[in-house]
Amino acid sequence: MSLMSIFDISGSALSAQTVRLNATASNMANVDSASSSAEGTYRARYPVFSAIQSRFQQLAFSGNSSLRAQNAGVQILGIVEGDKPLQPRYEPEHPLANEDGYVFYPNVNIVEEMTNMISSSRSFQANVEVMNSARTMMQRVLTMGQ
Repeated sequence: MSLMSIFDISGSALSAQTVRLNATASNMANVDSASSSAEGTYRARYPVFSAIQSRFQQLAFSGNSSLRAQNAGVQILGIVEGDKPLQPRYEPEHPLANEDGYVFYPNVNIVEEMTNMISSSRSFQANVEVMNSARTMMQRVLTMGQ
């Protein structure tokens, strides 16, 4: 693996963690949004990631490093809605209450979202450190001949 492919791999990880942070921020922003029906209620959203490695493993010993760089890292398969049940609350005085007096709140767990936020933030920082270390190594290689 060349040092240049490290930037591609870490870059894809940074993009994935950015999507994860955005989804977490959206979930946290909508934690208290209410609706009069279950269909109109916000549902927690989570990104789905997949490692790009199958082709990378096949090309591990080939001499073509440009193919390896394109086939390693993280890909975002999509964003799915959480399947936890919504939180119906009996609040007949609420302006959005339905005819039975219930208001529906999202299936967002704020503790889980804070944990996701910390985890994705730390993963982002780790990948930035990987890129900085690779840059430092490349600079040292260039100065070896002096």
